[in-house]
Amino acid sequence: MMATPLVQVKEILEGHHTGKHVTVQGWVYRKRTSKEVVFLLIRDATGIIQCIVKQDSPAWTEAGRVTMESSLELSGTVERDKRAPGGYELSTDKLEIVGLAETFPITKDQSKEFLRDVRHLWLRHEFLRKQEYVEVSPPMFISSACEGGATLFGLKYFDNDLYLTQSAQLHLEALIYSLMKVYCIAPSFRAEKSRTIRHLTEYWHVEAEAAFATIDDMMRLEEGLVSHVCQRVAGDCEEVARITYDDAIKGLHEKGFKIKWGEDFGFNEERALSKELGPVFVYDYPKEIKAFYCKTHPKNPKLAMSVDLIVPNIGELTTGGARVDDKEELITRLKEFGLKEEDYEWYIDLRRYGTVPHAGFGLGIERLLAWMLDLDSVMDAIPFPRTIRRFYP
Repeated sequence: MMATPLVQVKEILEGHHTGKHVTVQGWVYRKRTSKEVVFLLIRDATGIIQCIVKQDSPAWTEAGRVTMESSLELSGTVERDKRAPGGYELSTDKLEIVGLAETFPITKDQSKEFLRDVRHLWLRHEFLRKQEYVEVSPPMFISSACEGGATLFGLKYFDNDLYLTQSAQLHLEALIYSLMKVYCIAPSFRAEKSRTIRHLTEYWHVEAEAAFATIDDMMRLEEGLVSHVCQRVAGDCEEVARITYDDAIKGLHEKGFKIKWGEDFGFNEERALSKELGPVFVYDYPKEIKAFYCKTHPKNPKLAMSVDLIVPNIGELTTGGARVDDKEELITRLKEFGLKEEDYEWYIDLRRYGTVPHAGFGLGIERLLAWMLDLDSVMDAIPFPRTIRRFYP
């Protein structure tokens, strides 16, 4: 559908595209319908613009189906109109519903307690900061697992049993529906009984999520981030190698490894791959060895659209990929993993109300520093390391 340039709403409101045919992506903030015209207020992370769909427009039928908080991609001609919010409107001739929202539960007359219970949806209407990626602050206490339940640190939270966060990913996904591109730099906690040079029970995590993004968008973002931070990457390999899991298995077999298709890589396998290729993205993993939120490959249901960045001496530096954006698929995946649907109801809500294709990644800062500085262990990359045996001082 992207025959015309994709632009941000703020660019239109600043007068840069008057008279031009453009495309915008966003969510339905308000909708008003008459016999001849549908008025849609569309918001993205930069602003709100009025889009009009007339009865003779090819987009008329789809405009009639649109609900509050549906995610859309619209194309049309930018026109100046003083009556429109912001002074500009989009005369729409093409409309694609990316995620048709169910009836949105938030109205003007809701109690504060109810709004707090659906805060993952209410956050969409907070003040939108006009940046490409917005830094946010996720919670450290969580009620359900993001990764495997075996690596959770449990604690007593007044009269409830909660956990320390393994990852901010699920909460970052809630925030992309208002801010579109978000990141955080925050602690994560993993109760992994691993005594290796690359494992900590508490470590600092760079995580990012973006609406309307693909797994390729995330690889480019990670590549640029690592290149920017680490001069070695910028100098030695401007582009990181990319291979599929299948090719990685074949390469390991040629090196004498006995790993079977469907098994995850350990440190030895990762070290062998990166020793030959340098920093390398490995993607299209078997679905069974990846988390419930990983999107299934559209051409092969046995594969997940997940990607790991593997670097010499350290192994896995980042994990990312496309997230499940379909409600029914997410519920099915939760059941496959033996997880309780009610524990993830708020996360399922994100797929009910204006779902969009999206992707993200997580990077361990200590691992990046250990690789970049050629340190003996990640414990040398943090002032007060926490491992299975070390918790003092």
